[in-house]
Amino acid sequence: MARSFSSKVGGSLACITTALTLLIQPAAHAEEQTWQSVQKAGVLRCGAAVAAPYVMRDPSSGQYSGYFVDLCRDFAENVLKVKAQFVDTSWDNQVAGLQSGKWDMAMALNKTPERAKAVAFSVPATDYQISLLVNKKNPKFAGLGNNLPDYDKPGVTIAVISGTAADKAVSAAIKNATLMRLPGSDETRMALMSKRADILADANDTNHLFALANDWTNEVLPVPALAKQGVSFALALQTPPEDMAQLDAYLTQRRETGEIDRLVDKASAEILAGKKAQ
Repeated sequence: MARSFSSKVGGSLACITTALTLLIQPAAHAEEQTWQSVQKAGVLRCGAAVAAPYVMRDPSSGQYSGYFVDLCRDFAENVLKVKAQFVDTSWDNQVAGLQSGKWDMAMALNKTPERAKAVAFSVPATDYQISLLVNKKNPKFAGLGNNLPDYDKPGVTIAVISGTAADKAVSAAIKNATLMRLPGSDETRMALMSKRADILADANDTNHLFALANDWTNEVLPVPALAKQGVSFALALQTPPEDMAQLDAYLTQRRETGEIDRLVDKASAEILAGKKAQ
């Protein structure tokens, strides 16, 4: 009787051990070294959703530029010793692409609570907040300052890029104005230029560049501030801490030495000079 009981226990323990092994194996696989995999493949794939000056794409050549592109390329070539590959995508698909393994890093993402549940974020490469661009001659905004509620009125249409941090922040803050969600910066700018939209809500540096090239615009940094935060790279949620630490150290060093500021100036000069992205 005792022998029979011992046999059953032994069999049960064997089953439990097998089950635990099966449970542990996927976890171990999930902790695969991100940079080791990239180096084995010989290429760092960066998800590229266009928004100047972060990420720009020449429509004729397909070549990418912008300061996040420069950072991705530099990190790939000089730190990981691999080639950089830029994968065209939209802002709506940046997180999903990481989760499905279509690219290794997503460029120029803001860390929101929702995104932080799905992907891992580097330290910020630069700072961000949302600004509003309006036509100086639009009578709806005559004499207004930077008080956000003054722009949140019935009959006002705000253009925003769908799926971006600006979209989420404006959607949460705006109660009375109408939101016009469009796929990219070209579409939102055209909406403002054609007067289909009264306001363009986008990243402050992106809007600033457009305003410098179009003197009919007026920049508004709203109070209270919208989505004031850092702009980072994003990686898969299971990225090993040591791999993220390597990227963080790279970005911190580039920021402290002023290299990122120089890359921002380079991207800005390209746009203001009317050059196509190379």
